[in-house]
Amino acid sequence: MDNAQMLTEVSKKIDVGGQAVIEGVMMRAPKSMTIAVRKPDGQIFTKEDVWHSISERIPFLKIPFFRGSVAILEALINGIQALTFSANQAVDEEDTPMGGWAMFFTISLSLGLALFLFVAVPHLLSALLTQLLGEETGVESFLFHLIDGILKIIIFVSYVWLISLSKEIRRVFEYHGAEHKSIYTYEAGESLSVENARKYSTLHPRCGTAFILIVLIMSILFFSVVFPFVPKLAGLPTILKQAIYIGFKILLMFPIAGVAYEILKFSSKRLTNPFVHTLILPGLWMQKLTTREPSDDQLEVALAALDRAIQIHNQAS
Repeated sequence: MDNAQMLTEVSKKIDVGGQAVIEGVMMRAPKSMTIAVRKPDGQIFTKEDVWHSISERIPFLKIPFFRGSVAILEALINGIQALTFSANQAVDEEDTPMGGWAMFFTISLSLGLALFLFVAVPHLLSALLTQLLGEETGVESFLFHLIDGILKIIIFVSYVWLISLSKEIRRVFEYHGAEHKSIYTYEAGESLSVENARKYSTLHPRCGTAFILIVLIMSILFFSVVFPFVPKLAGLPTILKQAIYIGFKILLMFPIAGVAYEILKFSSKRLTNPFVHTLILPGLWMQKLTTREPSDDQLEVALAALDRAIQIHNQAS
């Protein structure tokens, strides 16, 4: 057993998470972030950084329900950085760090497209459908938000299914499965070897896929409670009124995400509870679309990223 494996085995268990990227995996510990990719020549190349959450500098951001929104934003930034790095390595190009403005516009575009697809489109379709069903277009109706939530889930599942038809995305999903198997191996206290990781499931209760599904389901309940108290905006043109409602929904996504984060965090520590187990099942089912069984070569990459992330965290602590 080499020193790297020993360090990983004896270290105190920490919260680790990750993301599949192009031909690789990004892993993040509380004080580190590593990206391991398989280069065209077959070698594993690893980018390693000490990482600190903004909540370490602004303590109130660690407060429950605030920390969820912070975690999402940081995950988005880290994810874009990791994808950019992995894309460069996949074609054997030099990695050029993304500038501040480039990062800002990339994040803005990503968020904008996501909000349009998963907030604006379902809302407008719900308004149309409730009209056809003879209901008021007012968003105070529970039926409106039930239809809205169902449409969001249909759009999300359809989107994931469509992109999974791509050979390149299927490989990313295989690395996603490798990421989960690697984390399971670490959480079980086993040495980070392909042999140990191979037996674990590709489905993990703390996965971001499960988080998104919780957000979509929570939005049905949240909007149903809040919108009956929203002013009716009578007299405004329908398009303007619906645009204002969509804008308000976008603002509400932050507290919804905060609640969803706390639910995911709570449930991940109580998996043996029958109620919690039932609660996380939809997220696990959804991961059958977003993960695939990885090869040993892909597991090797994920384990390399995780091992270095843990070591760097321990050195920085």
